[in-house]
Amino acid sequence: MQVSFRAALVRLINEPEGGAQNGQTWACKIKLVLTKSASRTDKPTQERRLTSPRNTLRAYAAFCTLAFGTGIYAESVHAQAYPSKPITLISPYAAGGDADFAARNFAAAAQKALGQAIVVVNRPGASGVIGSGFVVSAAPDGYTLLLARPGSQSILPAIMPARTKYKWDDFAMIGLLELNPYGCFAKTGKFKNYSDFADALKSRGKQLNFGTAGNLTTNDMGPRQLFKMLGLGENAPTQIPYKASNEAMIALMSGEIDFACSSIGTFVPSVKHGDLAALLVTTPERVSVLPNTPTARELGLNELERIVGWSAVFGPSNLPLEVQAKLQQVMTTVASDASWIAATEKIGSIPYVKNPDETRSFARDQFQIYRSLGESLRIIDKAE
Repeated sequence: MQVSFRAALVRLINEPEGGAQNGQTWACKIKLVLTKSASRTDKPTQERRLTSPRNTLRAYAAFCTLAFGTGIYAESVHAQAYPSKPITLISPYAAGGDADFAARNFAAAAQKALGQAIVVVNRPGASGVIGSGFVVSAAPDGYTLLLARPGSQSILPAIMPARTKYKWDDFAMIGLLELNPYGCFAKTGKFKNYSDFADALKSRGKQLNFGTAGNLTTNDMGPRQLFKMLGLGENAPTQIPYKASNEAMIALMSGEIDFACSSIGTFVPSVKHGDLAALLVTTPERVSVLPNTPTARELGLNELERIVGWSAVFGPSNLPLEVQAKLQQVMTTVASDASWIAATEKIGSIPYVKNPDETRSFARDQFQIYRSLGESLRIIDKAE
């Protein structure tokens, strides 16, 4: 029976689409309907046999089956449950430091919850900018994440915006992980106590030096804040930058530098062993792992409490919502993981898992703290 083109089109338009159908299905339906309407009367017998509606329909049906089936396969591959392969977690500082400890602790707990490996990769350099920049430019698919730290995510965007090349909020913020109590340390016997340390800074500050995990990290900004409060001015000690806080600790133990200020985790074992002495901590109350160390508040240095270490998990911006939701579930699971909590507390850190909104608010406050400190020290990169 012959079917006019108009009737075929009306039939096509009125046919229900169905949830699983796509553009390929519509193309196939057009060909099939129009094939049914084709006339055989003016073709030679051999050609009619080869191009008869029955044979043509069979060919188009085979084509549609293959095309539509391939489409379903492609969609199923694209929509595979996340994660379907190992995840890379970038630590923007060298192995053995605070960022590395936090990254490996998190990876160990999170991969149990995900059922997929998380590989920690250290990409140090430029005070954390190299590793952070790598994540900013990574594909937003959830397979490249960042162990965020205050130096690379708050201090540098606040004080060196022209050189940092990303802003504090150029990331998808999955959640905060932990807080790291902060303190200042020296080789045992170098200074009797904080008072002796402060006297040395005032009398011979220019002759002293201090080690950091890089320029404009918390290791650098804490001493800058202290020098400002003590009124050292041009008599401030000289910074010796290293790639990570553990390298500064080794330099301190060997006598290469006079003191260092940092998140306490890297230094606690050496303090307990007697090789190093803790001069102060910036927490409001004394920390349990260093019970004999005075707080900045006890010493009348309240402004130093603004300096604190922290770790968070960030990703590239525009992460799919379903990926973010999955990772947030993992953060919730990690927060109650006894092994993760024990490993975090063992190095003197405080478990502090927060949701994305709370994390963004915290990160904004940290940015503003260092922006204000940079302005007061007149060290803001003006080439914005």
